[in-house]
This record gives sequence, structure tokens and C-alpha cells, in this order.
Amino acid sequence: MKKLSARRRHPLAALVVLLFALAATGGLYAVLAPAPKAQADASQSSLAIEQGKKLYSVGCASCHGQSGQGSSNGPSLVGVGSAAVDFQVSTGRMPAKQPGPQVEAKKNTYGQKEIDQLAAYVASLGPGPATPTKSQYSPANADAAKGGELFRTNCSQCHNFVGKGGALTEGKFAPTLKGIKAKDVYEAMQTGPQNMPSFPDSTMPSDAKANIIAYLKAVDSAQSPNPGGFTLGTIGPVSEGLFAWVFGLGALIALATWVAARTTKAKKS
Repeated sequence: MKKLSARRRHPLAALVVLLFALAATGGLYAVLAPAPKAQADASQSSLAIEQGKKLYSVGCASCHGQSGQGSSNGPSLVGVGSAAVDFQVSTGRMPAKQPGPQVEAKKNTYGQKEIDQLAAYVASLGPGPATPTKSQYSPANADAAKGGELFRTNCSQCHNFVGKGGALTEGKFAPTLKGIKAKDVYEAMQTGPQNMPSFPDSTMPSDAKANIIAYLKAVDSAQSPNPGGFTLGTIGPVSEGLFAWVFGLGALIALATWVAARTTKAKKS
């Protein structure tokens, strides 16, 4: 005990303790401190949110509120996520040209960098669906046959069996899916824009969405076969029924008239 007390009273004891504490602190910092790349990413994310807020204040706040809380002219954006912003702005639906039963797609007014900044700011308001990666929406390794089954079950009621679109109620409509980018289709399923229901990953996994995209790409192809005969515009049962009514029934009436005329002529003879 006396030797230990003597060592504690040694003039260099305090210096040794201080050096040990500094070494331990440095080691813990090296282990727990964020990596330079993570710090850079966080800095870039903060900058994107700041720039996105400026863009939002100019182009979006008049309808959606200064903090995205919504107003009588536009819904709340809290919790819609970056995917909704990327879809609405990249397709030109937002900012809206004018109010109406449905906002239509048009040429977008923002570059992709600005869209990413707007999406980063809106995503910071509350958690929501994130912008998908290319590996999620790419149809390269997807199953178009399974996608066709999913599409006919969940989407054809509004978009037609091959994505030609169709009319809804009160001036609304389901837009055509011909020529639509795979990313836009995926984000629409994620977020459910306007009249469309949403299909989050908990309801429809990413691979199922990719299958649907593969099916749409297949039927959109000019080389896509049509085992049923003439496509008649692939508009659906309305055009097919009209064709049957006009030409089928017309042919039957013409045949009946010809038979009646022949019968009458035979009787007179």
C-alpha cells in the first residue's frame, strides 16, 4: 500500500494518467466517429435539402404550404416521400398548369438535379416511399407472364388489358402506359398518384412491380404477337363489341334480306 501511495505521489503520475486518457479518447473516436465518406454524404444531403427548400418556396409553397402542411389548393406533402416528388415533377404534372379534375403530364420544368433536391427536402418532412434504384425497376430479369397476371388482376380495370388507358368518372381518366418510362411506372405503383391506389412493397414487392413493367414493355413492343387476330387498336371489349355489332349483325341482316329476296322471287316464279 505504501509503494502504491508513493507512486501516486510521483510528480509524473498525473502526466501518465493524462496521456492514457488522451490515448483512450483518441482510440474511441477513431472507432466510433463517422467515416469521412459518411460525413461527406451527410454534408451533401444537408446541402440538397437546403437547396430543395429554396426551390420549394418558389414553386410549390403557394399550394402546398410553406412547410408542406397543405392548403385548400394542394394536399399535404408530409410523408409522401421522395418517390412521389420524383414522379410528379419529372412527368411535368407538378407544378400544375391549372386546377381541374385531373392534372395531366406535360414537359417538366426542372432538371433532374433540381428534382432530386426537391425530393430530398420533401423527404425530410416525414418518412415515405424512397426513389427506387435502377435495379428495382429494371425489367431485364423480370417475368412478363407473371406481370401480365398481376396487371390484369390489379390494373386492367382502369388502364385496359394492355395499358391503353381509359375513362373514369367526373372528367378523370386512367392515362395510357404506352411509352412510359419504367421508373415512372414503378413510382406510380409505389405512391398511388391522384386516382390510382398505391401498391407499397408490403403489398406488392419490388420483383412483382418489375414483372408488371416487363409485361407492359412486352405488349408495347411492335413485334408483340396478337393470337386473337386483329388488335382493333387493343382498346378492349367496347371496340370489339362495336365491331361485332356493326359488321357481324350487319352481315346477318344482309344475309336474311338476301334469303328473303330469293324466297320471294322463287314463289313468284
